[in-house]
Amino acid sequence: MIAAIEENLQRGIKLLSTISDDEYSNNTIPPYFSSIGCHMRHILDVFTCVFNGFSDRIIDLTLRERNESIELYTTSGIAYFNSILKKIKNISEKDLITEVTVIDDLGKGKVSSRSTLGAVLMQTQSHAIHHFASVGYIINQLEIELPDSDFGYNPSTPKKVEN
Repeated sequence: MIAAIEENLQRGIKLLSTISDDEYSNNTIPPYFSSIGCHMRHILDVFTCVFNGFSDRIIDLTLRERNESIELYTTSGIAYFNSILKKIKNISEKDLITEVTVIDDLGKGKVSSRSTLGAVLMQTQSHAIHHFASVGYIINQLEIELPDSDFGYNPSTPKKVEN
């Protein structure tokens, strides 16, 4: 699990290493007018919620940092990715089975549920891939090359076979 998360987050770093700050912060693409940087910051904020709450075993996904400077500068985005990767590397197998309470707002106020860190990280990884797919749309509209063919592609989705 950890290796898969690390590999996926490295894709974000690879992308940010190849685009300009103007491309990263461009929020002119409809229909949502969100930037690559906005998605990257959001992805990493969710990981940060997981790590901030793990020591107390209460992970509140509504307590996102929302540091807007992360959305503007690729160097800030890369630094944020690297800080998350460092924390990912410190997770043990024992940590993955640790029970936690997860809090989120699903649209009707905050709710909580029991889970494990491993299950939360699986969902966080899936969430990251989902946002990478949205970034892929923005990349396409800005005529930027994808960092690799698996960027934003969920591994459980069958790939189209060319005839």
